[in-house]
Amino acid sequence: MQQLQADFPPDLVAGVDEAGRGPLAGPVVAAAVILHPERPIAGLRDSKKLTAARREALEAVIRSQALCWSVAWSERAEIDALNILAATMLAMRRAILGLSVMPRAVQVDGNRLPDLRFRDGRIDGVAIVGGDNRVESISAASILAKTARDRTMVAVHARYPDYEFARHKGYGTELHRARLLEHGPCPEHRRSFAPVRALT
Repeated sequence: MQQLQADFPPDLVAGVDEAGRGPLAGPVVAAAVILHPERPIAGLRDSKKLTAARREALEAVIRSQALCWSVAWSERAEIDALNILAATMLAMRRAILGLSVMPRAVQVDGNRLPDLRFRDGRIDGVAIVGGDNRVESISAASILAKTARDRTMVAVHARYPDYEFARHKGYGTELHRARLLEHGPCPEHRRSFAPVRALT
């Protein structure tokens, strides 16, 4: 995997990514990871290109080998109150704030940056389209965000089994839309999303 060059020390750069912008239910989850320069992790890539078993195996390695990591989220109510983009940026900011070491800069998957003003200053940042498959720290963040969100949706399934959240994780699959039409929205459904709003 190519590690993009930047004007800041790589050991103090956090990769940031999210999982769950598109689903009709549940939180949006973000992660931030600073990889340890002396503890490389093999096999990092975009979490969507990995099997669930491989993501879980890499999650354990990332948590034990990274210099530091953090996972944060915006809940369904925040998504509806703010809009999904603002809620995603808020989750990313929370993930950065959760790091035990404040990075000099962040590399964020996509084309937008969260608010990077912290305490009395601001850290550098760059948004990288496709960064989750190009930058190892962003790949690591994508894996932590995805595995954390998947576990959350399995827990949501336990509370609302009629919707089969463990199978589709809240995404607008044919199964999910059929159950949504049959049962109506549950408290975890995003009322600001059109398919849900149409049923409220």
